[in-house]
Amino acid sequence: STGAVKMQPKAEELKFVTKNDGYVHIHPSSVNYQTRHFESPYLVYHEKIKTSRVFIRDCSMVSVYPLVLLGGGQVHIQLLKGHFVISLDDGWIRFVAASHQVAELVKELRCELDQLLQDKIKNPSMDLCMCPRGSRIIGMIVKLVTTQ
Repeated sequence: STGAVKMQPKAEELKFVTKNDGYVHIHPSSVNYQTRHFESPYLVYHEKIKTSRVFIRDCSMVSVYPLVLLGGGQVHIQLLKGHFVISLDDGWIRFVAASHQVAELVKELRCELDQLLQDKIKNPSMDLCMCPRGSRIIGMIVKLVTTQ
Protein backbone atom coordinates (compact mmCIF):
# COMPACT_ATOMS: atom_id res chain seq x y z
CA SER A 1 0.00 0.00 0.00
CA THR A 2 3.03 2.29 0.22
CA GLY A 3 6.16 2.79 -1.82
CA ALA A 4 7.25 4.12 -5.13
CA VAL A 5 5.71 3.12 -8.41
CA LYS A 6 7.95 3.12 -11.47
CA MET A 7 6.69 5.69 -13.95
CA GLN A 8 6.99 5.31 -17.70
CA PRO A 9 9.13 8.09 -19.25
CA LYS A 10 7.42 11.02 -20.90
CA ALA A 11 7.50 11.02 -24.69
CA GLU A 12 10.14 13.76 -24.85
CA GLU A 13 12.35 11.89 -22.33
CA LEU A 14 12.49 8.63 -24.30
CA LYS A 15 15.73 8.33 -26.27
CA PHE A 16 17.66 5.74 -28.22
CA VAL A 17 21.31 5.40 -29.23
CA THR A 18 22.72 5.10 -32.73
CA LYS A 19 26.24 4.15 -33.67
CA ASN A 20 27.01 7.39 -35.50
CA ASP A 21 24.86 9.99 -33.73
CA GLY A 22 24.70 8.92 -30.11
CA TYR A 23 21.34 9.74 -28.55
CA VAL A 24 18.36 10.26 -30.84
CA HIS A 25 14.73 10.99 -30.04
CA ILE A 26 11.49 10.04 -31.72
CA HIS A 27 10.18 13.04 -33.64
CA PRO A 28 6.96 14.61 -32.28
CA SER A 29 5.25 14.09 -35.67
CA SER A 30 5.95 10.34 -35.54
CA VAL A 31 3.12 7.91 -34.85
CA ASN A 32 5.31 6.35 -32.14
CA TYR A 33 6.00 9.62 -30.35
CA GLN A 34 3.45 8.92 -27.61
CA THR A 35 4.59 5.32 -27.17
CA ARG A 36 6.19 5.14 -23.75
CA HIS A 37 7.31 1.51 -23.73
CA PHE A 38 8.64 -0.80 -26.43
CA GLU A 39 8.89 -4.56 -25.89
CA SER A 40 12.27 -4.54 -27.61
CA PRO A 41 14.92 -1.86 -27.18
CA TYR A 42 15.63 -1.86 -30.94
CA LEU A 43 13.98 0.36 -33.53
CA VAL A 44 14.45 0.62 -37.26
CA TYR A 45 13.81 3.97 -38.87
CA HIS A 46 13.53 5.47 -42.31
CA GLU A 47 14.39 9.10 -41.71
CA LYS A 48 16.75 10.91 -39.37
CA ILE A 49 16.78 14.70 -39.07
CA LYS A 50 18.67 17.20 -36.97
CA THR A 51 17.04 20.34 -35.66
CA SER A 52 17.40 21.22 -31.97
CA ARG A 53 18.57 17.62 -31.55
CA VAL A 54 18.67 14.45 -33.66
CA PHE A 55 15.24 12.93 -34.33
CA ILE A 56 14.07 9.77 -36.07
CA ARG A 57 10.78 9.38 -37.93
CA ASP A 58 9.01 6.50 -39.59
CA CYS A 59 10.26 4.07 -36.97
CA SER A 60 9.14 0.61 -35.92
CA MET A 61 10.16 -1.63 -33.07
CA VAL A 62 12.04 -4.73 -34.13
CA SER A 63 12.56 -7.87 -32.07
CA VAL A 64 15.86 -9.67 -31.62
CA TYR A 65 15.46 -12.60 -34.05
CA PRO A 66 14.27 -10.52 -37.03
CA LEU A 67 17.15 -8.13 -36.38
CA VAL A 68 19.71 -10.96 -36.30
CA LEU A 69 18.24 -12.75 -39.31
CA LEU A 70 17.50 -9.76 -41.53
CA GLY A 71 19.87 -7.05 -40.28
CA GLY A 72 22.95 -6.04 -42.21
CA GLY A 73 26.47 -7.21 -41.60
CA GLN A 74 27.96 -10.48 -40.49
CA VAL A 75 26.85 -12.46 -37.44
CA HIS A 76 29.60 -13.29 -34.96
CA ILE A 77 29.59 -15.39 -31.80
CA GLN A 78 31.96 -14.96 -28.88
CA LEU A 79 32.23 -16.00 -25.27
CA LEU A 80 32.16 -13.02 -22.89
CA LYS A 81 32.11 -13.43 -19.12
CA GLY A 82 30.66 -16.93 -19.40
CA HIS A 83 27.88 -15.96 -21.83
CA PHE A 84 27.64 -16.67 -25.53
CA VAL A 85 27.07 -13.38 -27.30
CA ILE A 86 25.72 -12.96 -30.83
CA SER A 87 26.93 -9.70 -32.33
CA LEU A 88 26.17 -7.70 -35.46
CA ASP A 89 27.73 -4.64 -37.01
CA ASP A 90 31.22 -5.29 -35.64
CA GLY A 91 29.93 -5.72 -32.09
CA TRP A 92 27.75 -2.60 -31.96
CA ILE A 93 24.59 -4.69 -31.50
CA ARG A 94 24.88 -7.63 -29.10
CA PHE A 95 22.54 -10.29 -27.73
CA VAL A 96 23.16 -12.91 -25.08
CA ALA A 97 22.18 -16.38 -26.31
CA ALA A 98 20.66 -19.01 -24.04
CA SER A 99 23.48 -21.40 -24.94
CA HIS A 100 26.30 -21.96 -27.40
CA GLN A 101 24.04 -24.30 -29.35
CA VAL A 102 21.32 -21.64 -29.72
CA ALA A 103 23.90 -19.07 -30.86
CA GLU A 104 25.33 -21.44 -33.47
CA LEU A 105 21.86 -22.43 -34.72
CA VAL A 106 20.84 -18.77 -35.15
CA LYS A 107 24.09 -18.00 -36.97
CA GLU A 108 23.65 -21.02 -39.24
CA LEU A 109 20.02 -20.07 -39.97
CA ARG A 110 21.19 -16.59 -40.95
CA CYS A 111 23.83 -18.09 -43.27
CA GLU A 112 21.23 -20.36 -44.86
CA LEU A 113 18.85 -17.44 -45.38
CA ASP A 114 21.61 -15.34 -46.94
CA GLN A 115 22.47 -18.19 -49.33
CA LEU A 116 18.81 -18.74 -50.17
CA LEU A 117 18.41 -15.06 -51.04
CA GLN A 118 21.55 -15.20 -53.21
CA ASP A 119 20.09 -18.21 -55.04
CA LYS A 120 16.84 -16.29 -55.58
CA ILE A 121 18.74 -13.31 -57.00
CA LYS A 122 20.58 -15.63 -59.44
CA ASN A 123 17.34 -17.38 -60.39
CA PRO A 124 14.40 -14.94 -59.98
CA SER A 125 11.85 -17.50 -61.20
CA MET A 126 12.69 -19.86 -58.32
CA ASP A 127 9.69 -20.34 -56.01
CA LEU A 128 11.13 -20.29 -52.50
CA CYS A 129 8.05 -21.88 -50.97
CA MET A 130 7.98 -24.77 -53.43
CA CYS A 131 11.62 -25.79 -53.26
CA PRO A 132 12.22 -28.11 -50.28
CA ARG A 133 15.26 -26.22 -48.94
CA GLY A 134 13.57 -22.82 -49.23
CA SER A 135 10.34 -23.94 -47.61
CA ARG A 136 12.24 -25.49 -44.66
CA ILE A 137 14.30 -22.33 -44.09
CA ILE A 138 11.31 -20.01 -44.39
CA GLY A 139 9.21 -22.29 -42.18
CA MET A 140 11.89 -22.31 -39.49
CA ILE A 141 12.22 -18.52 -39.57
CA VAL A 142 8.44 -18.05 -39.32
CA LYS A 143 8.30 -20.48 -36.38
CA LEU A 144 11.21 -18.79 -34.61
CA VAL A 145 9.88 -15.27 -35.06
CA THR A 146 6.27 -16.09 -34.12
CA THR A 147 7.17 -18.09 -31.02
CA GLN A 148 9.92 -15.88 -29.59
